[in-house]
Amino acid sequence: MQSYEPQHTTTLPLSGCRVLERSNTVAAAYAGRMLAVMGAQVVMLEPPGGSRLRQAPPLIDDSDESALFAYLAVGKRSLQADLTQAEGRELLTRELAGADILIDDTPVQARASQGLSPEQISRDWPDLVHVSVLPFGATGPKADWDGEEVNLLHAGGEGFLLPNGLSHELFPDRPPLKIYGHFGGYQGGAMAALCALSAWWAVPSGGGQYVDVSVQDAVLSVGAFALQRLGDGSLEHRASRRFRYGGVFEAQDGYIELLTLEDRQWRSLVQLLGQPSWAADPGLLDPLERSRRGDEINGHIREWMARHTVEDIVRRAQELGVPAAKYRLPAEVIEGEQERARGLFAPAVLASGREAEILVAPFQFRCTPLPRAGTVPALNEMAQEATA
Repeated sequence: MQSYEPQHTTTLPLSGCRVLERSNTVAAAYAGRMLAVMGAQVVMLEPPGGSRLRQAPPLIDDSDESALFAYLAVGKRSLQADLTQAEGRELLTRELAGADILIDDTPVQARASQGLSPEQISRDWPDLVHVSVLPFGATGPKADWDGEEVNLLHAGGEGFLLPNGLSHELFPDRPPLKIYGHFGGYQGGAMAALCALSAWWAVPSGGGQYVDVSVQDAVLSVGAFALQRLGDGSLEHRASRRFRYGGVFEAQDGYIELLTLEDRQWRSLVQLLGQPSWAADPGLLDPLERSRRGDEINGHIREWMARHTVEDIVRRAQELGVPAAKYRLPAEVIEGEQERARGLFAPAVLASGREAEILVAPFQFRCTPLPRAGTVPALNEMAQEATA
């Protein structure tokens, strides 16, 4: 079996940065993943038996390997340490001495006994960036609260607004839902990674910092527009939260999302629809009037969409500059022409030795190609290096 090693070269943005990651949640693990893909050396300090994410669904085929963990851990290293024991805390001390950034989601009440209190770390390693990633932050009345994905989606307000648009039209009696997967965790992880980079950039002038990241706050930022509207007395609801016209439509053989925000896009949409007589109404030249008559416009669009195939609609929309895209199945994404051309997926070796293709990153750098391969570490695979 071929082995893929991360390419830590001087051309990568975070080459030379050393990160210690203590994670049992998607948010903290995703923060480390974002730093690893940019060239940082990320060591997961796992508890006895490994991070709980190693058993998180979905599993790969009929194996006991977690697809979620594989994505979050590719390109990292693994050390096992029992921080409730003196030997484990000694290992933590050795690793912190060589680290630039610590990412930690240990519950607040357990930190002091495990050698992870912010006060002790700040005193012993004044240049270290310590990023805490917890469901509701490490301070305030909810600091000791736990929270799973469904809790955080609703605590952040996003759950109140689901399902909306076409989903609400088709299933108006459904209760509030969560977004599939780990939307909140990824939002919290992205915020933690950006905070870590900002604090690390400031180390030469101000030394290390302690950064307190709340996943709830990260989810709240997604719905910033809905929160902003509270100021004018408007409360968005899943029954009314949608684009005034546009959104998700059903075509002959699938679904399409359409969004036209600018006047030129509206004119192109009219052209896409074949210059229908209803669109010649002078009142529709006014964007505000189009918003007020959104239901009427969507009725016309829905009727036209139902008579055409997805591929024909998307191809013609792209030619005219109308923002429209197909809702694709996962297999279609993996084999997509655009995704292949951009190299969004790269081969990786799983902890079992099997090969799989994993998304490289949700971003690319034009002048600095990201590593194209990686390995998902077996539990405690760098134990000999750490004790040498």
